[in-house]
Amino acid sequence: MPPEVPHYRSFATPLVKFSAPSSPEAYITLPIGRKYFRGKKTMKISARKIIPLLVFILSTISILRLLRLATTTSSAPPLPALQHTCYSLSPKCTNVSSHVPGSQTTQQKTYANSTTLMKKEFKLLSNLIRHKAPCNLLIFGLEPQYLKLSSINSGGITVLLEDNPDRISAIRAKSNSTQIYKVDYHIPAKKAYKLLKHARKSPACAPSAGRLQNSTCKLALTNLPQEVYKQKWDVVVVDGPSGHSPEAPGRMAAIYTAGIIARAGNTTDVVVHDVDRTIEKWFSWEFLCDENLVSSKGKLWNFRITGNSNSTRFCTD
Repeated sequence: MPPEVPHYRSFATPLVKFSAPSSPEAYITLPIGRKYFRGKKTMKISARKIIPLLVFILSTISILRLLRLATTTSSAPPLPALQHTCYSLSPKCTNVSSHVPGSQTTQQKTYANSTTLMKKEFKLLSNLIRHKAPCNLLIFGLEPQYLKLSSINSGGITVLLEDNPDRISAIRAKSNSTQIYKVDYHIPAKKAYKLLKHARKSPACAPSAGRLQNSTCKLALTNLPQEVYKQKWDVVVVDGPSGHSPEAPGRMAAIYTAGIIARAGNTTDVVVHDVDRTIEKWFSWEFLCDENLVSSKGKLWNFRITGNSNSTRFCTD
C-alpha cells in the first residue's frame, strides 16, 4: 500500500471555476489549498494537472526510501562465520569445522551448559542415591552438583573421575570428604564408529572376557584407580569426559566400562547424561541395553543392570 502523501501546495496555481447564475464573479482565481463557497457554488478541479504531481511525489518518496535502505544494509556489520560440525557414528561423517576466533571458549561454555543437570534430572538422580544410600557411587565427570550427591550418600563411598585438572582443583577446595581422581582419556569422539565396529567383532570386548584392568578391548579403561576395580558399585554415573566436539575425548570408553562394571556386581544402576547426543545414545543402547532402561528425565537415562559377568553378549536382543 503506497504511503500517505503529505499536503502539497503547487507553485503553479491552477484556475478554479465557480459557476453562479448571472454573477460578474463567475470566474475567479483561487489557490487549491483554500475553499471558498458562495451560496451554491461548486468547485471543479482538473485531475489532468493533479495526477502527474502525485505520481512525481510518490516516486520521489519511494526512491528516497530505497536509498536509505541500501545505505543501512551496506553499513551493517558482517555476519560471523558458521561452524559446521559433523558429529555422528556414520563412517562418511567427517569434521568440517571452520576456524572462528573465540570458538573454543564458546564450545567450553556450551559444554558447561550441557553437562549441568536440570532440576528434574538432578531430582531423579538424587532420589536414586537417597533410596540406595549408603551405597558405592562412582561418577565419571565432575560437577558441583555431584558434591550434593556425596552428601546424600553419607556413610557410603563416593568416587569422582575427572580429566580436567583445573576443575579438580576448584572442587577439592570446597570438599575434603569426596574422593576425586585425575584420569586421562585418549580417544577422541570422532573415532566412535570404528570403536563400535571393533567392540562388536572382538571377543575381548565381551562381558565374559575377564578382568577389566587386564582387558585388551580398545574401549576398556585400564588406567583407572585400583579402587574402581576392587569395589562393587551400586550406582555409576556417566557425565564425562566432555565429548563436546569430534576432537574432544568422547564417552565411548566410559559407557562401555560402566557396562562391564555393572555386570561384575549384583544390581547396578547406570545413569548416562546428555543422551540427546549421538554417541551417548548409541553406546548406551549397545552396552547398557534398551531392555534395562527403567526411567528417564530430560537428557538423563537410568539403566538397571543385573550382574552377569559370564554372558557373551551385553543385550539379549
